[in-house]
Amino acid sequence: MTTSASARPDTFPKLLAHNAAVRGTRPAIRHKDYGIWQTWTWAESYEIVRAYAAGLSGIGVRRGDAIAIVGTNRPKLYWSVMAAQVLGAVPVPVYADAVADELAYVLANAEVKYAAVQDQEQVDKLLSVSDRLPHLAHLFYDEPRGLRDYDHERLHAIDEIIAIGRDALTENAMRDRIDESIEQGTGADVSIILYTSGTTGRSKGVVLTAKGCIDAATDTVTFDKLTERDEVLAYLPLAWVGDHYLNYAQGLVAGFCMACPESPETAEQDLREIGPTFYFAPPRVFEALLTRVMIRMEDAGPLKRKLFHHFIGVAKRYGEKLLNGQSVPIGGRLLYGLGEVLIYGPLKNVLGFTRIRTAYTAGEAIGPDLFSFYRSLGLNLKQLYGQTEAFLYVTAQPDGQIRADTVGPPTPNVEIRIADNGEVQFRSPGQFREYYRDADKTAETLTEDGFVKTGDAGFFEPDGHLKIIDRAKDVGKLADGSLFPPKYVENKLKFFHNIKEAVVFGDGRDFVTCFLNIDLTAVGNWAERNNVSYASYQELAGHPRVYQMLQKNVEDVNRSLAQEPLMAGAQVHRFLILHKELDADDGELTRTQKVRRSFIAERYQPLIDALYSGKTEEDITTEVTFEDGRKGSISARVQIRDAAVAPVAAVQQAA
Repeated sequence: MTTSASARPDTFPKLLAHNAAVRGTRPAIRHKDYGIWQTWTWAESYEIVRAYAAGLSGIGVRRGDAIAIVGTNRPKLYWSVMAAQVLGAVPVPVYADAVADELAYVLANAEVKYAAVQDQEQVDKLLSVSDRLPHLAHLFYDEPRGLRDYDHERLHAIDEIIAIGRDALTENAMRDRIDESIEQGTGADVSIILYTSGTTGRSKGVVLTAKGCIDAATDTVTFDKLTERDEVLAYLPLAWVGDHYLNYAQGLVAGFCMACPESPETAEQDLREIGPTFYFAPPRVFEALLTRVMIRMEDAGPLKRKLFHHFIGVAKRYGEKLLNGQSVPIGGRLLYGLGEVLIYGPLKNVLGFTRIRTAYTAGEAIGPDLFSFYRSLGLNLKQLYGQTEAFLYVTAQPDGQIRADTVGPPTPNVEIRIADNGEVQFRSPGQFREYYRDADKTAETLTEDGFVKTGDAGFFEPDGHLKIIDRAKDVGKLADGSLFPPKYVENKLKFFHNIKEAVVFGDGRDFVTCFLNIDLTAVGNWAERNNVSYASYQELAGHPRVYQMLQKNVEDVNRSLAQEPLMAGAQVHRFLILHKELDADDGELTRTQKVRRSFIAERYQPLIDALYSGKTEEDITTEVTFEDGRKGSISARVQIRDAAVAPVAAVQQAA
């Protein structure tokens, strides 16, 4: 099958056929396996997907059937999405690290009949809950390791399905069936169902149409001038809208190459090898990278440390201005140029950022200091604001209009308004059709005139840029009426590389308090350098010197907040360091690593009570989930510390 280069395909299979016809020899997808990068062109990918679809058709996959996709970023799982769409079936990606109960909920809710999975681990999880999945008929796997002695009546290797499909395509009837299936697809078809992260409750299946997905991706490909010569590293979770939009949808629209890392653990190294030109990472990835950089500098020699900190200071003064095309004195330009040779260039090379033309961050608010740090190095890092229900983009920052405190104006063809209660609402080309099997939630989320209620509070700046304050339901006030924006305070705390996670409390209270998680890598490195011995995370988190270190971080944040009139009342008065890391397996974080604030408040209510009662310590026992699914508990006596609050007037006068 071929397609006209001038036609505008309205489904992803038609786009795949188009790319095979007009850029067949260009690289479409890469994968690193056993240390070697293997590349497939658009023409090769199209041939594989057609064969895969033919094999699935022989097994019984039909239009409208739901196919779960479970695993990390691998070509065969992306081809599973494509092959399902060729047949008019509906792919339903699920987070690879989801525990069996989460997996069962999504597959049951979506009425999944088939599942394409990565390996034995995912097969075992599905088989363990098979009694809750009456519709599940067949499983397809990528990696055969450990599966030889399993019952293969319903279990099939993806390679075998593709081989069977290739044989079937030698017959005219099957070739015609696959071609007709692609041609019969329309833009109104359900292209995919993506489940929300479940920050506020059970995940919801977001139903997205083919034309909506393609129209949205086309707008942003044009906006960022992406072409077939760009390359991305596909390391984001398959089940997250960011991966499906930024890598899959934009890749098929622009025709660029998508590279899959060898494993999640090697993604950082693989990033350096690929050297992508377009890059996306949620704030937590940029936080982790900065933490590793700072740890390495602490281990460096005195001269190197001095040079690093000096030129980082130069970057803070001039880097963003240069990136934005603003006026910078000749002396500043020369100093920055020297810093580029000695520090910024080598640092970007080590991080894999050398070739990046455009980078984005989203998923949650990024701390302004963290954002400015990367831009000051010359990385064209921008913010976007999006939701699964929008098929990601709602706003994005145009080049030359980058600010740390906003998420930019509406993206092309997106309408945004601010409701009377301050909630951000939008209409967009990629807007979802409905929540699967949940008419009540769909009606609750959509306004009568078709706008989507985001649940986020925000406002427009005079220049038309949107500023998001926090989740509308999370923004509160202290007892004295002072504004309490928890995420804003948390992001300031997480800029410090010692702090991995922060959860603040204060709505309706007399003052703000917080829970902190230490970053075990950063604090562990500090402990090694300072001869602090410890046997566990819990022991290190409770060490008096660790408390002293984090108290200084909290008080630095308080001084920063004191300089902002609207935020000055949100300074942290008391804090504690949790005895365990917040974990998605324990329900404390979503699979996209967002804090589930209400769950944490309920689970750790005794600690919150102790923070506000004036206690200096409190005993707590917490249930935890181990990697193999077993349950256990951790008990600790958690210390509580006071933090100095900066006098607002004095700080403002000093400034």
